[in-house]
Amino acid sequence: MGLPQRPIECQPGTAALTLLRDIAHRLPADLLSAFALLSRLPLPDHRGTGAASAWAWPLVGAVLGALGAALAASAQWLGVTPGVTAALVLGLAAMLTGGLHEDGLSDSADGLYGGWTRERRLAIMKDSRVGSYGVLALVLVTLARWSALTALLVHGAYGPALIAAGAMSRAPMALVMSLLPNARTEGLSHATGRPGPATALTGLVLALAIAAVLTGWSVVPMTFAALAVTLWLALSALRRIGGQTGDILGATQQLAELACLTVLSVRA
Repeated sequence: MGLPQRPIECQPGTAALTLLRDIAHRLPADLLSAFALLSRLPLPDHRGTGAASAWAWPLVGAVLGALGAALAASAQWLGVTPGVTAALVLGLAAMLTGGLHEDGLSDSADGLYGGWTRERRLAIMKDSRVGSYGVLALVLVTLARWSALTALLVHGAYGPALIAAGAMSRAPMALVMSLLPNARTEGLSHATGRPGPATALTGLVLALAIAAVLTGWSVVPMTFAALAVTLWLALSALRRIGGQTGDILGATQQLAELACLTVLSVRA
């Protein structure tokens, strides 16, 4: 009779190393899937990896932010005023995403505050028409983003800010998607699936690394601000509709980006 086998103990960091190896293996497919989901950039045909690509969402935001920074640099070189330049950058951002996040913001505001029951709120969010809450949210958040970006353009600190805010505003979407259940059994969020906690945290770490390199210690208040608005929206969605939808995720991006740009404009 042989000696009993001693169970193999997982070494610290084994799960993280396994995840990193898995990400490296799926890297091309995940990147294509992430860009196809969150942007309207022309991409080759591919098989999407759904929520598994959520770790790469901050990279999409960073690239879109870099394109906005390039436009801002060109406009300023041509002598365009900071206010007009900021409007052009926001317009480009909406074009590159097909207004995906802005649409989510307006639908979320209409649904969360325009209905009295869970079913009615979800129905309003699915409706293509925009109500007064949606218009107000879209106007106020866009105006606040424009104001913060204009201040950054005046101080010449817009490049790192746009890239960092682009990355930091995509990571909370994966966190909300991972932590909250789907509020409905259809829609973009449900079709994409839910990323695991490790995938969502990998995206957050990636976003923090990008922002830290570009903005230094400003990443600390940026993180607190972005997570604060994310927590507020997530709790509101959980209480009012029982979870998250694609619209809630879009609103999360818009509010997190606003939080990041506001912090950076104050510290410029």
